[in-house]
Amino acid sequence: MTEPTGRRERKKAQTRQSLADAALELFLERGYDQVGVKDVADYADVSVTTLFKHFSGKEALVFDQDDDLEAALVAAVCERPPDQSIPQALREHLLLKQTQFAVHTTDPRFADFTRLVQETPALRDYAQRMWTRHEAALTRAIAEAVGAPEDDVSCAALARFSLEARSLILRHADPRRAADEAFALLEHGWAASHPSV
Repeated sequence: MTEPTGRRERKKAQTRQSLADAALELFLERGYDQVGVKDVADYADVSVTTLFKHFSGKEALVFDQDDDLEAALVAAVCERPPDQSIPQALREHLLLKQTQFAVHTTDPRFADFTRLVQETPALRDYAQRMWTRHEAALTRAIAEAVGAPEDDVSCAALARFSLEARSLILRHADPRRAADEAFALLEHGWAASHPSV
């Protein structure tokens, strides 16, 4: 996440982070369904109104880094090395950024966080909707990278299937193998229609 520059922006960012941290702690401790937004607001020592100024709902508290997700997906395509195909770049991005939510993969709470999301239907569904919401931006980035029109079906298909592959990868016992297999299919099809990228 980019660092806010002014005092007001820093204060807002601190409040947002405090709410996200409080939510994560409470959700991991008590379970998502046993914690209400008032509990989170009280724990972070803010009003419920303040909570809703920063987050659209309870699920959004868990996925507090959603703002950076779309930019990272687009960057994976636009900033890839010249010898790397678009499917390869997206595969690497998905493996390195299996989640961009409240907990990084190096955080000791990562396994608990992942289990919380996967075992809570509302969170699992929200995560999938959040992820695929960025399909249009990814499609535009792919189209721009290959010099195709924004409505190019092959670019849209690659964006959609890459984003959908994430849930298969996360559910698989061996995420790397799942990513290799899914993206081998995407690579083959992409190479057939766009041999130079």
